[in-house]
Amino acid sequence: MAEQSYNSKVKIFALNSNKPLAKKIADAVGVPLGKTSVDRFSDGEIRINIEESIRGDEIFIIQSTSAPVNDNLMELLIMIDALRRASASTINVVMPYYGYARQDRKARSREPITAKLVADMLEKAGADRVIVLDLHAAQIQGFFDIPVDHLMGAPLLADYFLKNGLEKDAVVVSPDHGGVTRARKLAEFLKAPIAIIDKRRPKANVAEIMNIIGSVDGKRCIIIDDMIDTAGTITLASQALMDAGAKEVYACATHPVLSGPAIERLDKSPIKKIIVTDSIQLPEEKQIDKLTQVSVGPLIGDAIKRIHENKPVSPLFKNRFRSDKIDD
Repeated sequence: MAEQSYNSKVKIFALNSNKPLAKKIADAVGVPLGKTSVDRFSDGEIRINIEESIRGDEIFIIQSTSAPVNDNLMELLIMIDALRRASASTINVVMPYYGYARQDRKARSREPITAKLVADMLEKAGADRVIVLDLHAAQIQGFFDIPVDHLMGAPLLADYFLKNGLEKDAVVVSPDHGGVTRARKLAEFLKAPIAIIDKRRPKANVAEIMNIIGSVDGKRCIIIDDMIDTAGTITLASQALMDAGAKEVYACATHPVLSGPAIERLDKSPIKKIIVTDSIQLPEEKQIDKLTQVSVGPLIGDAIKRIHENKPVSPLFKNRFRSDKIDD
């Protein structure tokens, strides 16, 4: 009877960006996906219809603002507005991938801070809480005046390496100075040292490798980043590591953006395996043999249950594989 009450209060809706992940999240929570339709008027405007009552319910919307980013963002904003006008009790926005996150500061004169603009739009539309996964810059949480739960992909990525015994002789590599904190977190899970690629970026999406800080000779190198976009940085880094005497190179990232020449570059690179999450739905042509996806569905599902039950989310930051072994 208690479970029935729980199910009736929490509803999860999926928009178009990543329905397979939304289904995994709903299964992890133990509720069916809510009924909604998303289509378009003849001029291309988005039309959303919520096909069940949500009055007084706690709503979680699953939507990554990945490509096509503007369409997915507008879908999300329109859905929030529809939920607010239909008297939802709380509107929780689950964004496994937060688009426009790279525009988080003014790097040059007269540039926008689009990550802040997106935060403002979500709040203005009526979001009560945002749940995100591995933001490009952690300080984006401060762009919101509503609660933000920032989940981490590193424990899931660490699980893959630990379960496959790949932590032996490993060095975790940050592809730039900005990713050192992320690399150090994975290194803690794997009990491994870190190395840093010192690079200079002449312009956007173009990276030039300079040198390697740390010892990688004869080691299994694991490059970690928050996202792989055009794969220029990660493929140049992998070649630099091999040239420096690395035994083999793996790469991992939370968000497989994989735009432009990314797939071709990864296929031709010396990287043995690329481990990513399913925060972004990949079309079949991008699912190459080198690429392995681990699901964030159970992680986000656990977060939703904890938020609903007013329990802390911090236990989800731990590495489950190593924690399970310790508990046993």
